[in-house]
Amino acid sequence: MPAHHNIDHERELWDTYAQSRSVTEKVLDSEPVFGWTQYAGHGPGPELLGSPGTALEIGCGAGRALAHLAQRGVKTTGVDLSPVMVERITERWGPGGSRFVCAEVTEHLRNDTETYDAVYSIFGAAWFTDPEELLPLIARRLNPGGVLVFSHPPAIPGTSGAQGMYKGGFAGKAMYTYRYSYTPAAWKALLLTAGFAEVDAQVLDAPAPGHIGTLIVRAAVARLP
Repeated sequence: MPAHHNIDHERELWDTYAQSRSVTEKVLDSEPVFGWTQYAGHGPGPELLGSPGTALEIGCGAGRALAHLAQRGVKTTGVDLSPVMVERITERWGPGGSRFVCAEVTEHLRNDTETYDAVYSIFGAAWFTDPEELLPLIARRLNPGGVLVFSHPPAIPGTSGAQGMYKGGFAGKAMYTYRYSYTPAAWKALLLTAGFAEVDAQVLDAPAPGHIGTLIVRAAVARLP
């Protein structure tokens, strides 16, 4: 059964997240940092993007990864659904050179004509957007040889596709969204169908045995002949 996304409803959810204490600490009280996993200092860094001149983060959240790339001279753009988040991170990181856009990601990719050397998502929009709609749009916004890299928790065994997620437990106002989880093999098939030429998808183990790992997917579009 397909997921029924209500953008206004989901924007309210992410606005609430943007005002949370954890985000306040990340935006106001920390420095730029780039990592793909939920464990500080664990796993690869921005080298998975190659050496891009331009980069787009979809579902950019607190904006620290974009700020890190901007410090390295990359022309960076971030898209996020929450106007509260975009206002906060523009004030915090905008002076460092990053540009932030408040938009629903598939709408932005359809309407914006800019192309990028790299598009990426760290527990962001690639986890919360129907990949059959999202991935072909990203492929069309990548320059020849450009890469898409994204990370999020791996699928729970026995599950696949859209999965509902309530915010903040199971009490209070019913704010929810959908996340999309697949096996590495399923992600590879989705990306190849969407027009990517090279795909690597794998689960990186957590630093502690038995803890939740991180799915990391890297895909590239074809280079010019």
